[in-house]
Amino acid sequence: MDMVDDVPGFGYGWAGVWSTVASLLFLWSMVQEHLPFQLDDHLASLARRLLAHLTPYVTITVDEHAGDSFGRSQAYVAAEAYLTATCAARASRLRAELPDGSDRVSLAVDDHVELVDDFAGARVWWRKTKDVHRSNVIAWSPREVERRAYRLSFHRRHRALVEAAYLPHVIAEGRAATVRNRQRRLFTNNPSGDWASGDDGPRVWSHVKLEHPSTFATLAMDPARKQEIVDDLEMFRDGKDYYAMVGKAWKRGYLLFGPPGTGKSTMIAAMANFLGYDVYDLELTAVKSNTELRKLFIETTGKSIIVVEDIDCSIDLTGKRKKKKKYKKKKKMPPWGDDDDEERKVTLSGLLNFIDGLWSACGGERIIIFTTNHKEKLDPALIRRGRMDMHIEMSYCCFQGFKVLAKNYLGVAEHELFGDIRRLLEEVDMTPADVAENLMPRSKKKDVDACLGKLVKALKEAKEEALAKALAGNKEDRADEDDEEDEDSDDGSTSSSDDDSDEEDNKKKEMSKDSNKKG
Repeated sequence: MDMVDDVPGFGYGWAGVWSTVASLLFLWSMVQEHLPFQLDDHLASLARRLLAHLTPYVTITVDEHAGDSFGRSQAYVAAEAYLTATCAARASRLRAELPDGSDRVSLAVDDHVELVDDFAGARVWWRKTKDVHRSNVIAWSPREVERRAYRLSFHRRHRALVEAAYLPHVIAEGRAATVRNRQRRLFTNNPSGDWASGDDGPRVWSHVKLEHPSTFATLAMDPARKQEIVDDLEMFRDGKDYYAMVGKAWKRGYLLFGPPGTGKSTMIAAMANFLGYDVYDLELTAVKSNTELRKLFIETTGKSIIVVEDIDCSIDLTGKRKKKKKYKKKKKMPPWGDDDDEERKVTLSGLLNFIDGLWSACGGERIIIFTTNHKEKLDPALIRRGRMDMHIEMSYCCFQGFKVLAKNYLGVAEHELFGDIRRLLEEVDMTPADVAENLMPRSKKKDVDACLGKLVKALKEAKEEALAKALAGNKEDRADEDDEEDEDSDDGSTSSSDDDSDEEDNKKKEMSKDSNKKG
């Protein structure tokens, strides 16, 4: 003990050690403020190299933002979703967020929290870090103020396993968790004048929550046809490897056609709910050029349905109408205005490239749906197989569709009036929307007999109207036939009178010839 006491400076003990460390840290922070950033980066690189020689562990950093992108890195989003789904239960601190447009709280790992994960016999460590910008420069976006990242550490002997199997596993599971937990959204395109750039790039789409309750179970349609559509959607959703094998872009087109009120929009909502996809409602009348159309397509995401409703009314797509338009323009506009107008509109060629051109292969797992009330008005090139792969006719309500509506609206599967309704539906055309309106109860107390009786009455009235129109049409046809017969008889009488006059003229000519000979 005496020898220790004689050592100079040791009498200060631990207090002196901590005081020295604090002084060194303070001096280092002062030096950092005045060091050029090139020298600071060089010293940090040297420190990392020294640490790499001393430790057997490898670290991979997943930054929140990619270097050349305004949006969040897909790898970062997938890693966060994976850790939240698999390891967040073991975290000591969590961060709660309410995503935009969602009513469900999302939990994520808080900053500077370490998590442990095991995979195929290898143990890895995840740590979420946050670096705050030291300068006092005004920043225009949060990414310039603070930088978040996930750091994945593991023993170097597991490096091949992590790169070949673990990281793809994290990305796949993270994306699957994102799809399971995300709130489906309904997008609409903004006018090009409102495409101002924000923190995440141009705002070409606006969105709201997609809360349509339609499902295939509640869709009034023939069960066999309905099952055919469901099987086709399942094949598409699970067909990524198949599409890659046959060399085809992972997309599919559906054409929904039929009279108004037959459930085309309801079918789209049922598809979105079944697949868990977002819906992009593309308003073509707001798109000024093919370039804008291509930009809108690029800004859509995978696992989405792109819809163009009433496409025959959106823009001129048929060759005949296009020629008429050009003819009118030549009459009303000067010749130098034609080219400028042609460049500033969506053309059939641009729309075809949008559906299945090279740009349609950017991204994958997209469905394109066109709806129309008049299929015959569309250009055949637009709806051929390969562009609109499946044509779905949304026709008038059949008896099987009525049974679905009766179950949905009234909760009945059988009734004594079903026989009359079945017979009337076979004799008269009524849309599912009209059938549903007649089945809708008018009070909280569901009077099944009254609702079904109202539908029977409406079907009988529709039948009488159809018969009256048919009779009126027959009378018009008969009147037209009588008019044609009268015209034919008039033509016959005029022709016979003309023949008589011609014969008289000939006789007069012959008599004059005879008199001349005698003279």
